[in-house]
Amino acid sequence: MPIFLYVVVGVAAGITSGLLGVGGGIIIIPLLRYLFHFTQHEAQGTSLAILLLPIGLPAVWKYYLGGYVKVPVAAWIVVGFLSGVYGGAVLASDIPDVLLRRLFGVFLLLVALEMIFSHR
Repeated sequence: MPIFLYVVVGVAAGITSGLLGVGGGIIIIPLLRYLFHFTQHEAQGTSLAILLLPIGLPAVWKYYLGGYVKVPVAAWIVVGFLSGVYGGAVLASDIPDVLLRRLFGVFLLLVALEMIFSHR
């Protein structure tokens, strides 16, 4: 097991998450797929397992101290997230790996295009 490389993936995801405010899955899932040859299901499941721990706590604390965390909004989103994440996992388990990988790629592409060309 390439433990050192897994730690490097974690560092890259942590830096990106703290810097850009994105979920670590945007970094972790592609790296697990292409560097370690995980299936899309394995990459997504492993990425979700990382979220079980309070992994973002240090970054959240820093943003909170700066006055950048809207706690009531975050709390309500958590309520929806808890139900949505289970439903999404149920749906994903029935989708073939190739289709799931393509859906993930399209999602990233659409987000990227919106970020690049949005005038807001």
